[in-house]
Amino acid sequence: MNASHPPPREAALRRLNDFLPHAGRDYTSKRNYDLPGHPHVSVLSPYIRHRLLTEEEVLSAVLGRFSLSSAEKFVQEVFWRTYWKGWLELRPGVWDDYKSDLDLSFARMTDDPGLLSDWEAACGGETGIDAFDHWAKELVETGYMHNHARMWFASIWVFTLDLPWELGADFFLRHLLDGDPASNTLSWRWVAGLQTRGKHYVARSSNISKYTEGRFNPGYRLNTQAMPLDGPPAPERQGPPLTGYRARTGRIGLVLTEEDLAPGFLLKGAPVDATLVVNGATGRSPKPISENVRTFIEGALADCVARHGELLGEVTGPVTAAEAQGGFDDWVAQHDLDQVVMAYAPRGPARDGLAALLAEDRITEIIRDYDQAAWPFATAGFFKFKAKIPTLVAAIGRAQAA
Repeated sequence: MNASHPPPREAALRRLNDFLPHAGRDYTSKRNYDLPGHPHVSVLSPYIRHRLLTEEEVLSAVLGRFSLSSAEKFVQEVFWRTYWKGWLELRPGVWDDYKSDLDLSFARMTDDPGLLSDWEAACGGETGIDAFDHWAKELVETGYMHNHARMWFASIWVFTLDLPWELGADFFLRHLLDGDPASNTLSWRWVAGLQTRGKHYVARSSNISKYTEGRFNPGYRLNTQAMPLDGPPAPERQGPPLTGYRARTGRIGLVLTEEDLAPGFLLKGAPVDATLVVNGATGRSPKPISENVRTFIEGALADCVARHGELLGEVTGPVTAAEAQGGFDDWVAQHDLDQVVMAYAPRGPARDGLAALLAEDRITEIIRDYDQAAWPFATAGFFKFKAKIPTLVAAIGRAQAA
């Protein structure tokens, strides 16, 4: 179990409660400082990522203590994750392109010893750039990295070390407890200048020194003259996914994945007859995922099952996505199921692993009201989406009052 982020929901609630007094002015003024122990940020992202805490819970808790204007910066950070999810749902081809290009980058390393050596040095924190090497080792050891440090790290990876951005995004996905296909892929694209065309993020020594309070000063070794990367435009935007909800009838089965460990909105207090627990985390990368990620997700799945008890009926698993697809018919027959439901799996490994079943409509996917309300607004840049935040926050309030 990862000591810095134990997976049970109770640990997430304690961390949220400890952070709440600091979600207003303190967070606004200090959030960009990457200091030991990360005292100025919530460090809730691993729990929100897997919905051990839902976005609605976090936002409601913060806005129960602060006004929207006082906690604006923290609220926006929560919605950044939502925005990235929606943006990728409207352009799923970006995820497919990333996976294809990642395979090509790994293939290049078999023929390019220099690239392989540079990649190994970067992943091992052996580049000689003090800040970068610290963050690489911190990530591997803890499964976490401060958000500002992620930007610096990605910029150095792409523009100073001249490594393919896809390999960096993969390094993050293999090690981040909050590794999210949308947030991770699109953030790396943004740093590289591919997400907002021609606009990239260049890490500067003075900025790193300021926001680490002088802990690091990589100096002349950083390439501050780099131009943004060039690449094809994003695929055309498509419509948002639609929920498949229909009335529950007959014997009901539930597929539970690490994408959403708050299935109460599906259960509505009524038990299902059987639950298939699917761990799709190995699909994050062609390379093995880290022990931290593996144990966190296994613990989070076990915690979810324990919390919901008899509401889940007879529980099978956890199984891999491949095992779930191969044994799905037998599981349905064994429990004589008439309908199988699942919380909508956004673009990423869990969805990829269940692709055949989803394509055949063997599973009814249900989208949370929160996602269904927000994703259609992720049509352009975040600042256009940001204008909808007051409306989305008000909708959360009305839903909870109903």
